[in-house]
Amino acid sequence: METAEASGGEDCPFCEIANNKSDTEILLSDDELLCFRDVKPGATHHYLVIPRTHISSCKALQPVHIPLVEHMVQMGWRTLEKNKVSDLDDVRMGFHVPPFSSVPHLHLHTLAPASKMNLKSQLHYGPQTHWFITVDKVLTQLKTRGRVN
Repeated sequence: METAEASGGEDCPFCEIANNKSDTEILLSDDELLCFRDVKPGATHHYLVIPRTHISSCKALQPVHIPLVEHMVQMGWRTLEKNKVSDLDDVRMGFHVPPFSSVPHLHLHTLAPASKMNLKSQLHYGPQTHWFITVDKVLTQLKTRGRVN
């Protein structure tokens, strides 16, 4: 079973961002999380929310991480509001499931407007794909099964 680590090592680009070793613009941050723009946006608004602590993926999450995931969602919503996203009903939030994660550090994709995403983005971030899992499904699985399938 994968476990959370204090650091992902020097080869984790998101740990570098979390440790201020990158020129990535941080949109929001607190003691536990930070948020920045996705370098390959799949929607007009595409933000990544990451924990400062290295967790490899959604598959490494355990019930103890439920408050962290909920906090990630809150930061995603705050970032959308800060960037004046008007239709908060047209949002998709979720995680890529390994081995389909481009970076092996837990990151919540926050995308809006979901209805305007092109076909390629729908394939990458769509709720019907097997490589993307919505945050609601992650939370439900953690609460009912104790892990993400």
